[in-house]
Amino acid sequence: MAKRFLSFTKGYRFLTIICPFMIFLDVIIEIEIPKAMGKVVDILLMLSAEGADYAAIQADLVSNVLKMLLLCAFTLAVGYVAARCSSIASMGFGANLRRELFNKIQDLSFDNIDKLKISSLITRMTNDVSMVQNVYKNTIVTFIKGPFMLITALVYALDISRDLSLVFAFALPAIVVIVVIMGYLAVPLFKKMLKKTDKFNGVLRGNINGIRVVKSFVREDHEKEKFEEANVAVMEMNVRAQKLILYITPAIMFVIYGCMIFAMWRGSDIIIHGKGDLTVGAMTTFVSYITQVLSSVMTVMLVFVSMIMAKASIGRIGEVFNQEPSISDKDADPEAVLADGSIEFRNVSFKYSEAAVKNILEDINLKIESGETVGIIGGTGSSKSTLIQLIPRLYEANEGEILVGGRNVKDYTFENLRSEISVVLQQNVLFSGTISDNIRWGDFSATDEEVVEAAEAAQAHSFITEFEKGYNTELGQGGNTVSGGQRQRLCIARALLKKAKILILDDSTSAVDTATDAKIRAALRSDKYKDMTKIIIAQRITSIMDADRIIVMEDGRIVGMGTHKELTESNEVYHEIFVSQQEGVLAQ
Repeated sequence: MAKRFLSFTKGYRFLTIICPFMIFLDVIIEIEIPKAMGKVVDILLMLSAEGADYAAIQADLVSNVLKMLLLCAFTLAVGYVAARCSSIASMGFGANLRRELFNKIQDLSFDNIDKLKISSLITRMTNDVSMVQNVYKNTIVTFIKGPFMLITALVYALDISRDLSLVFAFALPAIVVIVVIMGYLAVPLFKKMLKKTDKFNGVLRGNINGIRVVKSFVREDHEKEKFEEANVAVMEMNVRAQKLILYITPAIMFVIYGCMIFAMWRGSDIIIHGKGDLTVGAMTTFVSYITQVLSSVMTVMLVFVSMIMAKASIGRIGEVFNQEPSISDKDADPEAVLADGSIEFRNVSFKYSEAAVKNILEDINLKIESGETVGIIGGTGSSKSTLIQLIPRLYEANEGEILVGGRNVKDYTFENLRSEISVVLQQNVLFSGTISDNIRWGDFSATDEEVVEAAEAAQAHSFITEFEKGYNTELGQGGNTVSGGQRQRLCIARALLKKAKILILDDSTSAVDTATDAKIRAALRSDKYKDMTKIIIAQRITSIMDADRIIVMEDGRIVGMGTHKELTESNEVYHEIFVSQQEGVLAQ
């Protein structure tokens, strides 16, 4: 895992290496400032001595003040360079991590994503990556500066007075104990906070995606309450975790100020009673070193605690990277391409989870000829959509085999297989951008004429031209500026533009009127698409009644197959659906 995370420093390793050198230089300069300040104090005290050479003292004072100011300027400049290098390196590290994490998610199968949950993946891509990025920055800055400052300041303090340095024997263990205890208590709370954040993202995502339904059912108040509950849960857990961390600073400052008071009391006693060669300036320098030593211990320990807390985030990110896609094409033949659009299911059974007792699809045997138009109908939950998702290997069959173009789907790479299959799923997804951009998802190299041709076949051209900017009209996120029927037609146009050997329409005309539906079916029967295998899943029999064959499904099984005429005469399930829909039409 460490090797994997180190790979994310690529492109920013030079800045990462430069940063520690700048920090070492910063510490060396910063450690000299208290010494210069101590000399200034001693020089000022010399002014009150009898017979003092004011001119020499004044010159010495100016020299040391200028030295101190110059050291301050240098440490600011070096500190700025170190901070800039660390910031750029950490942000670059975070960008690389997010990129690789996103790419990994793209490679996962639906099964993997279902297990990890989308809301949790969002949290991992944002909160967890930010946590790891901050730890990386603290590691190359604070975790390097702290120990070096601690050792250097401690050596200088011992050189000033071994007697006063005994204060560290108490202070250092006290700070370590305080930080470790607080960190030990905070880490479990932080893990719980991440889980609460996952839940919060799930509530937020569900509400935004379903905002039209929320408003339609006047459930705003209910959703506000649900959001508030998740929001408050995250806040309270965050407050509990942060509260413990906030206790660290006053506790450690108590130790630091206590040490300073002791040092000044003990140092004053030594100076007043002449028990040593300690000067007021040296004592001032020592007090400054107390702050540097103990603050260094505090920062190191806090970074250590943040590293422990980030362990949960690293584990959650690592969980994604360690996911092996449940569906892989590593054993596929890269040269294998679809010879035609024929499809065959041989004794196929499927269930979403290995732990599930019952199969979703049971013993499916089906052969579809290239260029054939096949309709699929059945009640809700009959697994129509599941069946067609096995063809492009969005899910993998548990038993049996599926052949496309005369070869097992496992023989093809994902790219070669899916590039010849156009799918319009039940959930019509459009992306931010223009209408033209969205249709061109089917073929980015398509000409404007080809885009218009696909839109005309999908019966979308007429409403597109009604927009002021036509095909250059910007769609909102998810295509929320067009109606459901318009969205469906744009998705069909996108699928047609792909010019694939197989076209799958999963209830993709449910939101359009019957007249428009009939025009789309007429376009699909034209010579342009005669060699394309077409699978149409529908709830309305009118959408599939002119198909070459109709498949009737019930409880994950094929219970009928034939033409519309054959099924109305011989298949009870199909006949019932047909009669019920005819009665509905007559009732209108």
